Amino acid sequence: METIIDYLKKYGDVSLIRKPFNDVDSLVLSQLSYLKFDGLVASVSQNEPYLSVRELERIKEKGNLFADERFAKDNRELFEGVLSGQRFGTVKLNYYVNEIDPEKETQFSAVTFALEDGSYYVAFRGTDETIVGWKEDFNLAFSKPAQGQLSSVEYLNFVGKKIEGVFSVGGHSKGGNLAVYAAMNCREKIRDRIGKIYSHDGPGFRPEVMKAERYEKIADRIVKIIPHSSMIGMLLESHENYKVIESKTFGLMQHNPYTWRVKDDHFMYVDDIYSGRKFVDHTINEWILSLTEDQIHAFIDVLFTVLEASDTDNLIDFTADLKKSMSGVVSAIKEIDEDSKRVMGDIIRALFEMASERVKQKIQCRTEEGLLKLSEMAEENKARLQEKSGENRKALRERKGQRVKKAGRKSK
Repeated sequence: METIIDYLKKYGDVSLIRKPFNDVDSLVLSQLSYLKFDGLVASVSQNEPYLSVRELERIKEKGNLFADERFAKDNRELFEGVLSGQRFGTVKLNYYVNEIDPEKETQFSAVTFALEDGSYYVAFRGTDETIVGWKEDFNLAFSKPAQGQLSSVEYLNFVGKKIEGVFSVGGHSKGGNLAVYAAMNCREKIRDRIGKIYSHDGPGFRPEVMKAERYEKIADRIVKIIPHSSMIGMLLESHENYKVIESKTFGLMQHNPYTWRVKDDHFMYVDDIYSGRKFVDHTINEWILSLTEDQIHAFIDVLFTVLEASDTDNLIDFTADLKKSMSGVVSAIKEIDEDSKRVMGDIIRALFEMASERVKQKIQCRTEEGLLKLSEMAEENKARLQEKSGENRKALRERKGQRVKKAGRKSK
């Protein structure tokens, strides 16, 4: 089962001039943006030249490039694959941003890649290992823009003035959402120069955001790619113009880009996500949109108050000493006031009630479809019987006529 790592081994020496930039290349750069370039790649405020990946390899020990332990092994292989070939071996990086602000509840990171064919790719990082990053993901459920979304617009407006020609933007997970949001809301002259907008399993937007913003102006340039058991990418997704690909794993683990299956120079596409998964996704989206913003605020605040009680600020430390972390969580749950418990109970109950109602509707729909099918079958059987009866009557008339003719000949 080939992945983006295998893709780099097979096509790493094929230049972008010979084989133009494609969907798999976009995922490679989106995933590369998860590396920690702090202290290595120039920031937006430094006005420094681009740094090549080969130079980055030489000075990487000065930073902590593979600090994200969740994907440290895969990220190292990805980086080595990028370095070893002609396709990305000459890539240069600049305008790196990495902001984590617990008070603003935001985790925002982006970097710009200059490619060998003269084009650029602006990559927005998805959710990292920080708890504040995951909290911002939940904040995407609001009609009001999250801080990360506002930052993405500022970043694209800044970079758009620094680079020339047509360029692409993209990202994985929350990074895909930020790429689409930034493209919708950046300056018109910059938006007109965007060739493609990639969202790799990135969540969508509330209906009011879609209507209020400039989605229609960029809709035909969006390339949304989701695995066939997608949950994150189907959150608040209201359009059907997405591509579905195979993954070598199941469930939520499919959100990991290193599990996405590649065949030759393209993803392995399938017709649609699993019907059972689609049912769950639609139920969750209906539930989210049924909540008031006050309810969403209350749900998120209580949930992350409990998580933050673990005395860690990232998921790596949280899971490293799970017993200690859960001890803090359990203590925090006991301290939740009665009003908050009631609100959380009402919200969760609403989800189960909605799920139950959708199950009933699905059963009713299937029952009606079954009855309709039976009715159609009965009509078909009736028509066949009538046809057969007509044929039998015709045959009887013919035999009777033949007997009459025989009798007439004998009487003569």
